[in-house]
Amino acid sequence: MSKNIHTNTETSAQAGKQASTQAGMGDLEAILATQGGGGGFLRRWRLPLILVVIVLVGTYFLFGSDKDAGRVQYLATKVTTDNLVVKVSATGQLEPTNQVNVGSEMSGTVETVFVDDDDRVTKGQVLAVLELAKFKDAVARSQATVGVAQASVAQAQATVKEARARIERYREVAHLSGGKVPSKTEMDAAEAELARAEANVTSAQASVAQAEAALRSDETDLTKAHIRSPINGVVLERAVDPGQTVAASLQAVTLFTLAEDLSKMELKVDVDEADVGQVKAGLPANFTVDAWPGRRFEAQITRVGYNAINTDGVISYPGVLQVDNSDLSLRPGMTGTAEITTLTHENALLVPNAALRFSPPEAAPTKKTNRGLFGSMMMRPSSRTIPEPTAADGSRRIWVLRDGQAVPLKIKIGATNGRVTEIVEGELEAGMEVITEIASNK
Repeated sequence: MSKNIHTNTETSAQAGKQASTQAGMGDLEAILATQGGGGGFLRRWRLPLILVVIVLVGTYFLFGSDKDAGRVQYLATKVTTDNLVVKVSATGQLEPTNQVNVGSEMSGTVETVFVDDDDRVTKGQVLAVLELAKFKDAVARSQATVGVAQASVAQAQATVKEARARIERYREVAHLSGGKVPSKTEMDAAEAELARAEANVTSAQASVAQAEAALRSDETDLTKAHIRSPINGVVLERAVDPGQTVAASLQAVTLFTLAEDLSKMELKVDVDEADVGQVKAGLPANFTVDAWPGRRFEAQITRVGYNAINTDGVISYPGVLQVDNSDLSLRPGMTGTAEITTLTHENALLVPNAALRFSPPEAAPTKKTNRGLFGSMMMRPSSRTIPEPTAADGSRRIWVLRDGQAVPLKIKIGATNGRVTEIVEGELEAGMEVITEIASNK
């Protein structure tokens, strides 16, 4: 019985609404009729007029009331205590700790090559040999020259012996003749001949030394025609084949590239100028390479250079990371992306960087007004935030959420990793809610 009564009541209400609407339309038709529009005008513009009325009424009820104007909702994040780790990223290439380019000081044609890529070699091992005929001929000529010089020495020494014997004979005759013979002129000539003979011996001996030096040089060239490994290591690259002509000039031609020990390598990276102040020798690091996705290799900074590198206007500085490659999984030339740990603080009070950039907008009026349709369309206060400036003492403000309102607190910040920043001083405590942005403005 009660259900039927409720239904009848609703039906009556609906009928009342329809009657009211019809009455309103009748009034509108009457108004238009009195203005000379006639029934035709109403029939022609009824639907557009109804749509305009609906839009205006909806707009009024949507924007006309300023009941909640000026109330701003915020998004907030709780302050946490955690370990702060600051890292610097850098990219570079892997290289052997000691890489040697082996060339040839001698010109000639390569006769034999004894090694290939990836072969292990020992110090002094012959890698390749040039054609030796001309080098052996040069050694033979030098040996003959040495023989000629030595014969000249013997000849000069015989001349000296002869000159000395003549002088001795002249002295004996002078003694027996009481100084009458030989004459003084003959004696002076004999002494001069002895001096010349002794000088010839000295010159011949010098010629021998010169010829022997030339012989040693030719023998050295013969030895250099055998290209040997200067280190124990691995052949990274062989750049010569038998029959190839080698033309030695001011700069030796590279025939082989050797790596001394691939179990220890270096990652040479470019450190950005904005980060170089944080990077120093001894810091730990890790890096990845495309050849081993998901795997991180440990490393350590050994050097940060002072020579600046300008790449298209971007300044960087060379850094060297020592890498353990005992399993030989890394190879020279691989590109490594390193993360260098520059700072680690345990149990640090951390806030997101968005909270440091936040500043609340100007407060909207709280007095209840009814601006109506056109008043609601007026421009509302901007919600764009401007970061708080840093004071002269290094402090700045951060905004926390209390009872739905933004409340400022004075703080001092420390290190940051780009996502969160350490709070080193101030009234902020773990568990407080710091505002990061505005959620909505009703």
